[in-house]
Amino acid sequence: MTVSPVSRRERKKAATRQAIADAALELFLEHGYDQVSIRDIAEAADVSTTTVFKHFTGKEALVFDQDEDREAELVAAVRQRPAGKSIPDALRRHVLDTWLPIETHPQRAGFTQLVDSTPELHAYAERMWTRHTDALAAAIADELGVGHDDLACTVLARYVLEIPALARGHQDRRAAVETIFGILTRGWQPPGGPTTPSTGGSTSGS
Repeated sequence: MTVSPVSRRERKKAATRQAIADAALELFLEHGYDQVSIRDIAEAADVSTTTVFKHFTGKEALVFDQDEDREAELVAAVRQRPAGKSIPDALRRHVLDTWLPIETHPQRAGFTQLVDSTPELHAYAERMWTRHTDALAAAIADELGVGHDDLACTVLARYVLEIPALARGHQDRRAAVETIFGILTRGWQPPGGPTTPSTGGSTSGS
């Protein structure tokens, strides 16, 4: 398949969008989210406020400037996976290839603190992840030929999207991601191996 080259106009638009997002994040990290206005961001990026709004719907979107791209990449990881590769394995590879580099970015700690300490951003992030769950679950359902309301597809999508948050606190993040995907694909086992199931009986009386 031949991929059409990106036009000069599109490259310029992408560069302008990235410059605005970079300027916004730098200002937010330095001064705090509430202390920075759209006008401040426009001046820092050397564009007009109108140009800012052409690329972003508001201040929250400036923080999560790659939101739409990441959702598209998640869906593509499922739909464009190689023949014979399972959906969980394709998503495991995607998380390892895309999330781990983000976690080692020098600004990652500051970004996380910014989102966690700003109610508007925290709420926006929650809505964003919900949207991603719906899109990813739909892609999984389509691949399996089941309805978009299939609970198993929604559960898998949601669990996959929670993996970065679950793995973030571990020193070996790659191993943490592998462990979580192992649980998703092989089922949970208690540490130290399986135990004898409880009979559910009780020896206590009243």
